[in-house]
Amino acid sequence: MNMHILMKFRGPPSWQSSRPFIRSQKSFAHHNTNLYKRLASSNAPQALPQRPWGKSWLWYSATLLAFTGAGYYAYENHQPSRHAILATLRCSRLARAAISGAIDYKLTLTRTYTSEEDRLEAVSQCHVRSATKVLHALLANGGIYIKLGQHVASLIVLPKEWTSTMAPLQDRCDATPYEDVAALFLSDMGQPISELFDDFDPVPIGVASLAQVHAAYDKASGRKIAVKIQHPHLVEFFNIDMSMVRSTLGWIKYWFPEFEFTWLGDDMQENLPKEMDFAHEARNTAHVIADFENIKTSLYIPEVIFANKRVLVMEFIQGGRVDDLAYLSKHNIDRNKVALELTRIFNRMVFVNGWFHADPHPGNLLIRPASESSKSPYNFEIALLDHGLYFDLERELRVNYSRLWLSLIAHSSPIVDADRRKYAELVGNITSDLYPVFEAAITGRLAPDGIIEADDGLGGDIQRATGMLDLVSEETEFSRNTVAPEDILVSVLDVLRRLPRRVVMVMKLNDLARHLDHSLETTHSSVRIFLITSKYCMKAVWQDEKNHFREGGLGFRSFLSSAWAFAIGYSKITFVELIMDWQASLVKSSAWLHGFYSRGLAGAHDAAAGLH
Repeated sequence: MNMHILMKFRGPPSWQSSRPFIRSQKSFAHHNTNLYKRLASSNAPQALPQRPWGKSWLWYSATLLAFTGAGYYAYENHQPSRHAILATLRCSRLARAAISGAIDYKLTLTRTYTSEEDRLEAVSQCHVRSATKVLHALLANGGIYIKLGQHVASLIVLPKEWTSTMAPLQDRCDATPYEDVAALFLSDMGQPISELFDDFDPVPIGVASLAQVHAAYDKASGRKIAVKIQHPHLVEFFNIDMSMVRSTLGWIKYWFPEFEFTWLGDDMQENLPKEMDFAHEARNTAHVIADFENIKTSLYIPEVIFANKRVLVMEFIQGGRVDDLAYLSKHNIDRNKVALELTRIFNRMVFVNGWFHADPHPGNLLIRPASESSKSPYNFEIALLDHGLYFDLERELRVNYSRLWLSLIAHSSPIVDADRRKYAELVGNITSDLYPVFEAAITGRLAPDGIIEADDGLGGDIQRATGMLDLVSEETEFSRNTVAPEDILVSVLDVLRRLPRRVVMVMKLNDLARHLDHSLETTHSSVRIFLITSKYCMKAVWQDEKNHFREGGLGFRSFLSSAWAFAIGYSKITFVELIMDWQASLVKSSAWLHGFYSRGLAGAHDAAAGLH
């Protein structure tokens, strides 16, 4: 119809020349008509050729089976493929937990709340959620990831929700099956376990993140010993796991600059190889034995019998946990003396020896009754285990840290306040705005008054006293036991980033002493252990003054002045210690009387021992 109308329409004269085109269009239309007919006939229902469903299913199944088999073969027999698969899984767990937690913090800290209480509760719950996610990822990955969690648990300036969530990692590690342990022993020692030991217990008596310990008897001497064997998979995956840890922490820093933990990865990269070398641990053991050789102390270091890179054989120690009140009560060990002696041991390492144990936690400490041949001044010995990681503390840093601590126990004045900030910057590169957080982390308490001026951004969040010793009657806890506002949290992370790692480890030792003092339910003031630290700081400063005098850097009059200041200060603290110890004995006597009144002699004994 349309073509017919087109042919009848003449149009303007210019169209006359287009007749050939019109004829070509008629030919095209005729061709299309035939094409439409052919297409119409082809659209009629016809039986199309189909691939049989059974054959298709078999083809897909065979392909899937082939890929699965190839993947399994590569996983079992091709180490690079196995590493790639495991690395992907392990990295995805850690990255998912870390990024999810960082986003959670971002959303929580930028949200608007109706009250301060609601905001604090929201931040606390965010801490718990984020810490729990990371905990699950670390447990699933195992190995050095457990070590990462232990480091986090020991960072005393982190919010309590984080440290308490990670605390189970100190004692919660999966054991390596005995067959794998036996294979490693044969590989490294060249002899099976049965040829060297009798009654080797296949069930470990202790499992840590890097190794586990089995009890056995030395076949040659019949002596009971402890055999420490490294988890076999650690060496295999160390480089990959460390790359993943550092990469994940780097991505967190990139996307959330205020949440920087890259220094933690650097620390692990540097220190873990030392901890994984048991021959290095044996050398550390010999070093610390020499440091305390002529000291009258309750510290006992187990003898190392043999050590190579992944196997260490040492003296077996039978004892209880140092914070086990029932064990202390059974052996009539005074818990107050235990807390004070632990503080003396670690402070001597730091401030006198300048070389200290850098992985302290209650699992590395055992206590037992002292033998007749013991050099302990008390009726107990404290065995220190796991000597894989020690740090040295150079003289200048040790003295500056001591001077900082002594300024903290002094009464506040403009000169003292200036000294506090001066030595904080020398010790940890801590600027004035971050000083309050740093001071609170060192003392474990609310910071002294007069340190934060009106222009300090954190002044409204931290209460103060005039000096550390004034806290005797103020048994208040440091604000890290409450929820840290977002500005303090960011400041805490900044402090951790700035501090030398050795200073962080010294703070870790301080926190262990405070933790054990609390766990032992001592009857003396919690400031009592601060006095011991102060006395060792005085010794460090006095020793430095004597060295300067011998080297000609200190005049005779200045030397006498320093000697007088040391004598007076040391005597004052000793006098305060005597008063506190007398008060502690009164508290214990009162508990004994109350226990005797309620339950007789047994009740009196339990009450005096801190058992309820």
